[in-house]
Amino acid sequence: MIEGHPQRQCHRRHQYGMSLAELLVAAAVGVLLLLMGTAMLVSANSAWTAQADGAAIDEGGRFALDIIGRATRQAAFADWEGEAPADGVDAPPQIIGRDALALPRSSAALAGATADAVNGSDILALRFRGARGGAVDCAGFGVDAGEDGWSIFHVGRNAAGDGELRCKYRGGGGWGSDAIIDGVDTFQVLYGLDTDVPADGVPNEFVSAAVVEERDAALVLSGADGAARQRELQRRTHWKKVAAVRIALLLHGAGRAAAREPAVFDVFGAGYSQHFADGDNGVRIDEAPMVASLRLRDRRLFAATIMLRNAAAGEP
Repeated sequence: MIEGHPQRQCHRRHQYGMSLAELLVAAAVGVLLLLMGTAMLVSANSAWTAQADGAAIDEGGRFALDIIGRATRQAAFADWEGEAPADGVDAPPQIIGRDALALPRSSAALAGATADAVNGSDILALRFRGARGGAVDCAGFGVDAGEDGWSIFHVGRNAAGDGELRCKYRGGGGWGSDAIIDGVDTFQVLYGLDTDVPADGVPNEFVSAAVVEERDAALVLSGADGAARQRELQRRTHWKKVAAVRIALLLHGAGRAAAREPAVFDVFGAGYSQHFADGDNGVRIDEAPMVASLRLRDRRLFAATIMLRNAAAGEP
């Protein structure tokens, strides 16, 4: 030892692992971060799914309104420049409707209609004459000039029991019916009647198909025999007074909606439902009595009023 310098003592420090308390704190923080990340991921995925579901409903609704609109305007079209003459006054009406009925896929036109309608969904039948310009039915098949084409819109059930809007048409091999969109809660139609004399092409009132049929049944026909009375009915039928068609589609998505109370949808407005819901089945849809799997869905209402190209042609 050197004199004047105290002996230096070296202390070795030993490195130990984490204590139990530190380990528990780190684990808790890790679990918390994991849970937060999982919650954010689930939330983002739910938001994306809801947005995609809503976009699919919107696309389907707009697509259906476009097809029905084009077919309805085409039904009122008269090819005055074509080789085939326009329909005479004794011809059947070009627009026909039925309330709260379903159709089989392959029957002719409106034959075989049954009461098994999805929430009272209606039938809109549109007859049109083929033209040189290339008239097509709701399935996209062309109809030759002078031939009668059909575009019939109705709601049926798919294999899973869900409602789908269908297009019924007459093709080369007979009658067929194809699905346009699915997720249909109800399809409702009102008909704007031009009751002015002479007709001015502007609807004075909107009524259901059942009302049109009741008014036709109340007509006093003076024909000498059944054939003459039928021709008179074809001239005077209120279906030839239709100047506009109002349609409403209530659609639901595939996924569950955000938590909410069951809603009531008045597809033609609360005023119409208040006066006519008891006699016009399907214009008011209440979610409360639905099964849980259908009640908890995102729903959108699509509606449009379609003015016809030509003025109503019915006789008073």
